[in-house]
Amino acid sequence: MPPPMPVPAWLWVATIAALLGLIVIDLIVVNRRPHKVTIAEATRWIAFYVGCAVAFGAGVWIFGGGEYAAAYFTGYITEYSLSVDNLFIFMMIMASFAVPAIHQHRVLLIGIMMALVMRGIFIGVGAQAVQRFSWVFWIFGGILIYTAWKFAFNNNEDEEYDPNGGVVRLVRKLFPVTDEYHGSRLTIKRDGRRWLTPMFIVMIAIGGADLVFAVDSIPAIFGITQDAYLVFAANAFALMGLRQLYFLLGGLVEKLVYLTYGLAVILGFIGVKLVLHALHENELPFINGGEHVTWVPEINNWVSLAVIVAVLSVTTVASLIKSRRDTSRGSELPEPEPKPGPEPEPVDPARN
Repeated sequence: MPPPMPVPAWLWVATIAALLGLIVIDLIVVNRRPHKVTIAEATRWIAFYVGCAVAFGAGVWIFGGGEYAAAYFTGYITEYSLSVDNLFIFMMIMASFAVPAIHQHRVLLIGIMMALVMRGIFIGVGAQAVQRFSWVFWIFGGILIYTAWKFAFNNNEDEEYDPNGGVVRLVRKLFPVTDEYHGSRLTIKRDGRRWLTPMFIVMIAIGGADLVFAVDSIPAIFGITQDAYLVFAANAFALMGLRQLYFLLGGLVEKLVYLTYGLAVILGFIGVKLVLHALHENELPFINGGEHVTWVPEINNWVSLAVIVAVLSVTTVASLIKSRRDTSRGSELPEPEPKPGPEPEPVDPARN
């Protein structure tokens, strides 16, 4: 892996300010009038955010070089593809709390803003860890390989997820919560007390769910690049576009039946890449006498980018083909014949 790109403090400040500006624009343009987001509107916003992400990557290429640009685009695509799997959980949360359609965009926006802050903390801690302790790569690699195994052979996470678990239950115990929504308000005052609304609880659930997914995604992107700036930017752009993807895909997410297996391959691939890098950087005394293992190959970012794009393309096309075949087979099945009812009793003419 290339060393971290030198990034001056002013560039960090400018990048964070630009991201905050995008959030403010989103709040002003979309949330000034709560409404149900249409497919056309979601498509335009996705094109806008993807365009921003590509423009950022072009800037990295021009000022940092192709290797760093490849690392950024690989990380961005990986984070975005992992985020698609989050949509299953988001849909469950929205359905569980019966969130009105006109407020779903606001819920996702604030929940993702919370996730950005929490991931920023994770990234800062992770960047310091990988720079100071080479054995962290073993831990990250093990996490990804284990997660890949779960995705491939124990794919029941969406059924087992409890939207009312953990933090949500704690908040309900500590604060009174109303039974009904009050527009987009997070709290109301009733009987001299401050009450939380279900809107507040939903946002906590969304932010908490994304924090759980960060346990997989943060090690994954550190397996691609150790550059905290690129890691943060890739996460930010992936999360910013996730909200609109929620409204665009809708029921289509359920048709991506092979996506989880594709993500398992990607996570397993990055996990192996991390293990190989850990061998190169090895300082553990019980492995090769504490010396670097230089004879094992390392996987560069261009190969990683090609593998990830190929896996996502194959799994998406295969999923859509299977969905189309299942739909056509369902339409070809003959309609069940009506069950014969009891025969009518013969009418006795003498009764008439």
